[in-house]
Amino acid sequence: MSNVMTLLGKQIEVQISRKDLFEGLLIDFGQDILVLFNGQHFIYIPLLHIHSIKLSDKKDQIIDSPTEQSFTEEIESISYRKVLINAKGIFIEIYVTGNISFHGYILNVLNDYLVFYSPVYKIIFIPLNHLKWLTPYNHNVTPYTLDNKTLPVKPSNITFSRTLEEQLKKLEGELVLFDGGKDPMKVGLLKKIENNLIELVIANGETVFLKQNHIKSVHLPQ
Repeated sequence: MSNVMTLLGKQIEVQISRKDLFEGLLIDFGQDILVLFNGQHFIYIPLLHIHSIKLSDKKDQIIDSPTEQSFTEEIESISYRKVLINAKGIFIEIYVTGNISFHGYILNVLNDYLVFYSPVYKIIFIPLNHLKWLTPYNHNVTPYTLDNKTLPVKPSNITFSRTLEEQLKKLEGELVLFDGGKDPMKVGLLKKIENNLIELVIANGETVFLKQNHIKSVHLPQ
């Protein structure tokens, strides 16, 4: 996709799915991620989820160049992992596959997942291959207008494993919520995880097995 570099600074359309279509200026393009400016926000989109990129034909909807820099402006050659690391401590909104969104802060970036802090859901584990895009908020915006004193962006005494499977093993015997907890078949007691297979006991006592590589987010009930 090296020829995409000829579109830098131009207004393009980026299709992620049938429902997700972005319009904006192509600000930067890396080996596995691109940066788009939609007139209000910078949007960071991993190439993994992009279906198509093309020049915009909306001549009556011209998007002006941003007046401020993206947080990756000083990175010589951007990548998905570099973007995530540089986003640590910045209030952002992230979307994962399945149209799930979370608001908060990236705490850590591990081998195959990231650790996210949400004032609503607290600590969330998100596999890197399921993050569809992220959007930073303006610097003067805080989550839900919370005071910094009530916003523990850096929880202490917490260590994280290098892989998501190792981290999930630490949660065996705990109640967990997968993919936002909207599906009752993905809420329950994590009995065991082995060879990419999660054994979960749901509310009625039934045991279900879930493939780890299809899990989009993990958090514990408050």
